[in-house]
Amino acid sequence: MDSRFLRNIQDRPEARTLERQSIEGWEIERDGDAMKKWLVVIILGAAQFVMVLDGTVMNVSISTVVVDLDTTVTAMQTAITFYTLTMAAVMLLGAKLGDIWGRRRAFVIGSIIYAIGSLTTAFAPTIQVLFLGWSIIEGLGAVLVIPAIAALIADNYTGKERITAYAIIGAVSGAAVAAGPLIGGFVTTYFSWRYVFVAEVVIMAVVVLTSRLITDSTPRQKISIDLLSVLLSASGLVFVVFGMLQSKTWGWITPRDAPEINGQELTPLGVSLTSWFMVIGGILLWAFQHRQSALAAAGKSPLVHVSLFSISSLRSGLSVLGSQYTITAGLFFMVPVYLQMTLGLDALETGVRIFPLSISLILFSIVGTRLSRLWSPRRIVRSGQWILVFSSIVLLGAVDFELRSVAFGIGMFFAGAALGLLASQLGNVNMSSVTEKETSEVGGLQGVFQNLGSSLGTALIGSVLIGALTTSFATGVASSELPDDVKAAVTEQTQGAIPIVPVSSVAQIAEDAGLTDSEGEELNKLYTESQVSSLRTAFFGLVVIALVSLLLSRGIPSVVPVRRRQRASGPPSGK
Repeated sequence: MDSRFLRNIQDRPEARTLERQSIEGWEIERDGDAMKKWLVVIILGAAQFVMVLDGTVMNVSISTVVVDLDTTVTAMQTAITFYTLTMAAVMLLGAKLGDIWGRRRAFVIGSIIYAIGSLTTAFAPTIQVLFLGWSIIEGLGAVLVIPAIAALIADNYTGKERITAYAIIGAVSGAAVAAGPLIGGFVTTYFSWRYVFVAEVVIMAVVVLTSRLITDSTPRQKISIDLLSVLLSASGLVFVVFGMLQSKTWGWITPRDAPEINGQELTPLGVSLTSWFMVIGGILLWAFQHRQSALAAAGKSPLVHVSLFSISSLRSGLSVLGSQYTITAGLFFMVPVYLQMTLGLDALETGVRIFPLSISLILFSIVGTRLSRLWSPRRIVRSGQWILVFSSIVLLGAVDFELRSVAFGIGMFFAGAALGLLASQLGNVNMSSVTEKETSEVGGLQGVFQNLGSSLGTALIGSVLIGALTTSFATGVASSELPDDVKAAVTEQTQGAIPIVPVSSVAQIAEDAGLTDSEGEELNKLYTESQVSSLRTAFFGLVVIALVSLLLSRGIPSVVPVRRRQRASGPPSGK
C-alpha cells in the first residue's frame, strides 16, 4: 500500500520535473566546482609559462639587444647564464621560505618580485641594468615561485587529477620553450623586445590578483634556515658555472688570456683559472652535502635532506631533467646565435627556423601525456632519450653554412619531439617519488636541476661554440697564404675569445685593415669555414650529453600506473 502510494507520487509529471531540476542543478554545481578546480592549474600554469618563456625570448633577441644596449654576444651569454644560475643557486632557499611563510604567500611575494624585475628589464638603458633586472631580480622572484607551483599542485589535487595537473605544467613548460622563439621573434621584429617584459608584468599582476583561488592546506613550518648551507650551495654552483662560462677566454687547463693583477697573470701553478674555479666549486658543494648530513643527524633542519637522493626514481628523474634542460638551453643559445650573428637573420626569421622544434615539442608533450596511460614512465623517457640522440646526430650531419637543408629541419623536429616526451613525464616522476610533506623540497630540487641544467647548457655549449671558433679561425689563418703581418695580428687577437660577427661584415673588416680584395676573400672564406666548424663541434657536444643522459635514467619507474575504476558519482537516488 505504502510502496504503491510512493510510486504513484513519483510517476506524477510534477514529481519527475522536480527530479530532473534537481539533477540538472547538481550537474551545474558539479561543473562549476570542476571549472573552479582547474582554474588553479591555469593560474599556476600562467606563472610557469612566464618563468620558462623568458630565456627563449631573449635568445632569439640577442642580436637586437646587442645593438640596442651597445653590448656583445659574450655579455649576453653571461646575462642568460646568470638568469638561470641565480635561480639554481638559491632555489633551495626559496623552497624553505615557502615552507616557513606558506606556499601561497611565497608564490605571491615571488610573483611581485618577478614583476618588478621584468619592469626593470623592460626599461633597461644598459646591459648592466638588464643584468640587474633580468638575471638577478627576476631570478630571485622565480626561486619563490617555482617550488611553490609544484607544492601547490600537491595541495590542490589528488590521485589522477594530480597526475594530470603535473602533466599540464610539464606541457606548459614545453609550450613556453617552443613558443618563446616565435613570440619573441615576432614582437622583437615588429615592435620591441621590451614589450615582452611589459607583458610579463601584466600576466604576473593577474596571477597575484587571482591567487586567492589557490588552496594552501599545508601548515607552515617553524624552522630556522642555516645560512652557512645557503652560502655553500650558492657559492659552489656559482664557482662551477662561472668557471665553465669563462673557459672560452681563460682556456680549460692550459692558461690563455688570463686576468692580471698589477701586471701579474693569475695562473696558479700554471693552470687555468677555469679549472681552479670548478675545483673550488666542487669542494664547496661537497662541504654543502656534508653540512646537510650533519644537520639532519643533529636533529636540525637542513636546507635539503640529502637522504632524498637515495630514492632511485627521484635521483634519476632529477638527473634526466637536468640533462634535458642542458640540451634545450644549448640548442636555444647556439642556433639563434649562429642564425643571427653569422647569417644576419632577424628575430622573427630565427623563430621561424626553429619552428619545427617548437611545434613538435608542444605536440609530443601532449602525446607523452596520452601515452602515459599505456606505457611506463621509463619507456616514454628512454624513447625520448634515444630520439634525442638520433636527432642530435642528424643535426650534426646536417650542418652547413645556410642551415636550410631538409635534414636540419627533420633533426630539429625530432629534437623537439624528444624534449616534449621528456617534459610530459619528469615532473610527475619526481613529485610522485615522495610524500606530500616533501613536495616543496622536491619542487625546489626540480628548480635547481632545471635551472642548473640551463646554466650549464648556455655556459658549456656557448663556450664550446666560441672557443671552437677562436681555435679554428686561428689555425686556418696560420696555415693560409695571408701576409705574415695579418697572421700575427690574428694570432694576437685570438689569445682570448674572438667576437662573433656576421660573415657579411668580414669583407668590410678586411678592407678597413688594408687587405687586398683577394686577401679579403680569403679571410672571409676562413671565417665562414670556422663558423661552420665551430657549430659542428657544439652539436657534437649535444650528442655526448644526450648519450650520457641515457645512463642516468635507469631508476625511472618501469610500471604503468594502475588505473582503478571509480564509481561514477551522481546525485542522491532518493531510494
